[in-house]
Formats: sequence, structure tokens, C-alpha cells
Amino acid sequence: MKKPLSIVILFWGLLLSGACGDSRMHSHGVYMLVNTSSIYAQEANKASKIITSLLATLNPGDSLAVAKVESRSFTEKDIVAKVTFDKRPSQVTSQKRTFKDKIQTFTQAIKPSAYTDITGALIQGAEYLNEPKFGIKTIVILSDMQEELGKGIVCDFPIELDGFRIVALNMRKLRTDNADPRLHLNRLARWKTRVRTAGATAWVVVNNLENNLELILVTRRTNG
Repeated sequence: MKKPLSIVILFWGLLLSGACGDSRMHSHGVYMLVNTSSIYAQEANKASKIITSLLATLNPGDSLAVAKVESRSFTEKDIVAKVTFDKRPSQVTSQKRTFKDKIQTFTQAIKPSAYTDITGALIQGAEYLNEPKFGIKTIVILSDMQEELGKGIVCDFPIELDGFRIVALNMRKLRTDNADPRLHLNRLARWKTRVRTAGATAWVVVNNLENNLELILVTRRTNG
């Protein structure tokens, strides 16, 4: 059976690229952010498949959290499911099954959001993964990376992502991008500069989730 979206290739490439030569790198923390704007709310099944693939890569002692990006001021209440896997493999199987059930409930009930606080979501994700001091820390974002904050919300300030790998998945073009492709390219460049300035060790964009070769090539460019 074909692995859903083949995201495992990219994920393991990122982990292995950071694990070499450091004895601390034996536990993995993954924080996935799911955009719930109108377009992405319609593709909830895609988020579910990606999460299923991520679960397949994680081992005892690893951790996974999934949060929705919708608030104008992101908080922990936006986390829809989180788990740190038990050291006993028999318990891990049960934990993964429970996690998948929570995600299925979440994706079936997603309602389109008017707001998208990506900055706040990144900060919350970094705080969540920094607490247990994971050896490898990855934030996965399913979003077009366009922030919609509403009046009075400020997000243009430095953030800290020291040692994190940031993976942007299925970064759709906006309608305005079709008229002027430079808008999409500039948005990509701004986020790359922002996360690398914040200390991230990798910024990876993957749009073609079905293409194994492309995922492998992107993995080789994790320091780009």
C-alpha cells in the first residue's frame, strides 16, 4: 500500500540531517500547524493523511502535537491533539490509535477561519517543543503562509527558533499571486529570511506532496 503523500521521506531526511554526531539527538519533537482558512478547511483529509504519515515515523519517547492556526492571538487552546509516546512499544500503538481518532474528529469538524496568526503559532510551537528539550525539533506548517490578523494585532517582531527545522507544506498561491507571481515569491523569501534570522537550521517548502523524487531533492537542500 502506498504511503500517504510520502511525507515520511522528507521527515526522516530532516531528522537524519540533524542527528549525526550529537549523542543528545535521540528524541524527536514535532509540532504541526494546520491552516483552517476556507481553502485548507476544504482539504482537511490532506492534513489527516500527512499526520498519519508523521505518526508512522515516530518512536517511543518522541512527541507530536497538532494545532489549528485560526486565532488572532494564538494560545495553547488551539492545540487539538498532543502526545509524548511511552517508552513501551506496546503502549505506543495504542497512543497512536487514540491520536488518529482525535485528528479524525478534528478534521471532520473544521470550520473556515477568518484569521491566521502564523507568528503566534510558531511562537507557541517553539515554546511547546523547547520545554522537554528534544534533540530534534521540527515545526510543520500546512498553510499558504499569508497572515490574516485583524485590527489591532501586531506580528512584525523578531521571534526565536534556535535549532528548529521549519517545513511548509502545500503552500498554495493566493488569487492575487496569479495576477502577479512576484507576490508569492516575495512571501516565500520573507518567511525564509524571517525563520533563518530567528535561528532555524532549515526552511523547506514542499508543494508537490505526491512526488517522491522532489521530496528527496528538497531534503538534500535542508540548509538552503
